[in-house]
Amino acid sequence: MEITLVEGDITTQQVDAIVNAANSSLLGGGGVDGAIHRRGGPAILADCRALRASRYGRGLPTGQAVATTAGELPAHWVIHTVGPVWSASEDRSALLRDCYANSLRVADELGATTVAYPLISAGIYGWPVDDAVRQALTVLRAATPTAVTEARLVLFGADTHAVARAVLDAT
Repeated sequence: MEITLVEGDITTQQVDAIVNAANSSLLGGGGVDGAIHRRGGPAILADCRALRASRYGRGLPTGQAVATTAGELPAHWVIHTVGPVWSASEDRSALLRDCYANSLRVADELGATTVAYPLISAGIYGWPVDDAVRQALTVLRAATPTAVTEARLVLFGADTHAVARAVLDAT
């Protein structure tokens, strides 16, 4: 699998699946989650409501992943995953790695070959960008076998992209 870094807006990526750094309610929110729901339109929210009514009445657990339509996004599916909130006193990195691994598993189940990932938990959830990149790379580099041929880390802003590039180049 090729791992690429892209500075930009995840909602414009032409891929099979876009990963959403969702909140557990699956009903939209701020940051990446809000942008995906806004740009993707009401079909995504309708699918999320159906998931809440059927399998996830209490919300999607941290580290798990589930797919919906992509609505009006230039993708076939949105894979929603809930990242952990950063804690300086508790190591939650396994949960963060689970987000990437479970999203990749769902992508394989869907038959997706190209997947765009945000930097999960590195926004409002406070995860340090450099470590968030390391956690993502750990999972994506070890992922075999998989039908995914490209995992694209879509990074919002030049500063985040520069940190991610430095981490990628150093590992």
